[in-house]
Amino acid sequence: MQPRDTQVLPIASDTTVYRSRTWDRLKFEIEYGLQRGTTANSYLIEGEKTALFDPPGESFTEIFLDSLQNRISLASIDYIVLAHVNPNRAETLKALLKLTPDVTLVCSNPAALSLETLLGKNAANYFVIKGEETLDLGNGHHLEFLLTPTPRWSDQLCTYDPKTEVLFTDKIFGAHVCGEQIFDEGWQVYQEDRRYYFDCLMAPHASQVASILDKFQGKSAKLYAVGHGPIVRYGLRELTNAYREWLSQQQQQTTKVALLYASAYGNTATIANAIAQGITKAGVAVEAINCEFTDPETTKSIIQNTNGLIIGSPTLGGHAPTQIQTALGIILSNADKGQLAGVFGSYGWSGEAIDLLEQKIKDAGFRFGFDPIRVKFKPTDSTIKYCEEAGTDFAQKLKRKQKRQATRQAVTDSQAARTEQALGRVVGALCVVTAKKGEVANGMLASWVSQATFSPPGLTVAVAKERAIESLMHVGDPFVLNILPEGKQLQKHFMKNYSPGEDRFADIETEQAENGCLILKQALAYIELEVENRMECGDHWLVYGVAKAGKVLDPEKVTAVHHRNSGSHY
Repeated sequence: MQPRDTQVLPIASDTTVYRSRTWDRLKFEIEYGLQRGTTANSYLIEGEKTALFDPPGESFTEIFLDSLQNRISLASIDYIVLAHVNPNRAETLKALLKLTPDVTLVCSNPAALSLETLLGKNAANYFVIKGEETLDLGNGHHLEFLLTPTPRWSDQLCTYDPKTEVLFTDKIFGAHVCGEQIFDEGWQVYQEDRRYYFDCLMAPHASQVASILDKFQGKSAKLYAVGHGPIVRYGLRELTNAYREWLSQQQQQTTKVALLYASAYGNTATIANAIAQGITKAGVAVEAINCEFTDPETTKSIIQNTNGLIIGSPTLGGHAPTQIQTALGIILSNADKGQLAGVFGSYGWSGEAIDLLEQKIKDAGFRFGFDPIRVKFKPTDSTIKYCEEAGTDFAQKLKRKQKRQATRQAVTDSQAARTEQALGRVVGALCVVTAKKGEVANGMLASWVSQATFSPPGLTVAVAKERAIESLMHVGDPFVLNILPEGKQLQKHFMKNYSPGEDRFADIETEQAENGCLILKQALAYIELEVENRMECGDHWLVYGVAKAGKVLDPEKVTAVHHRNSGSHY
């Protein structure tokens, strides 16, 4: 495990950032798959009064407090502003409150309610933000607060300082990436990380995030003081425009899934997020509903305007929480029974809540898009990947269902059909791409492969956004291109539709390449590569990889080539 440290730097008048950073993936970020490390950014404004923003979680408590005490007297802190709270951050708060007993916690009302549970009643003084309250720190720092809830962070609070024109955005515009840069110089290099962060954490809440950007629009910001990753200065306009574009793509999707859940300890929310990520990858929008903070009328309105529904619950004392029981009643009374449905949940000992949801949904006549997902305790890497694949599978079934129901129009003689027929005559070698990250391995059949460069030797592979392997092929990730010989055996094996979590390499002879991915022993040749770049192209990612090693395994055989009649499908 690499060491953790804290970077400290002034970023504006009277304003300092404390970046607690690690190159390891934190345990509470298990659902975030890139594993590029992260920073937990805290900020300090020292006016006539002093405000500390967002102390980090318990992974950084000791180094953060040491760094803070080396520069200021903790007794001088008047306010701790909390953009959101969780059990992890509460541990650092407990340590801070022992050293600053008279400090006032500034937070939203949902956060204050959570803190009373996490810290105990009367453990702190509160300034609860319920509307458009402000806070004057003196020396021109008159803070303006913005309530910015999403289903994932129902207590989220952003802050704007008009004097410095710094907008403290918490989760919005962040990225889980660790490096020496405090600001986003050369901001383009972070674009993939920011897009992945958006897809994981923002896309399932597109309508709420769009509303947050509308609130931001009235603030003339020079800096986005984000909760994770480099502070946004140089690419501020471009990142804002990118968010608008990505949100628009989500909101324009005509197929939508309602994803309802409650989460006692964060495990059910982690599962929900993985399922949502799998759904959005397949080009289907998600309306995420945290039942703990969503009123029944809103829930009713959403499920009446979606094409599928998925509900998840923890098990508390052998039962589902009251909010989930209420949501279930709304579903049974108002949802179209022709919708595709799904059930999931986490539990410690028994899991009765999941059984209840499954039986009630089944008895009502809904058809399931995946087998009920039951997760004991905290989900692992493999579980998260399974949930993502289940979400993608659900979305694909939903799209196929809608396609069958849609009116079919003859296009055989149209220009579109002639173009598709011509495009289908472009041929490529049949290959199997294999990738591995941690304990998760995957493979896919590919024919959209082409050499791209001589020096360095490199090639491109087109990967559909909804492919399970896509999340294992980001910049810096290894993969192997197994070039197939003529014949049907390997081709047939990898053409099948795999269930979520199913082993793609069952009954296939493999060996491990130097980069950790799998080589198919029956392949004609293989090439070990590393992803150097990716480009978004419609419904695919074009992945450019640089060859590191390779070998022809059977020089007597001929490369298999894929011939198609149409360019509208593989």
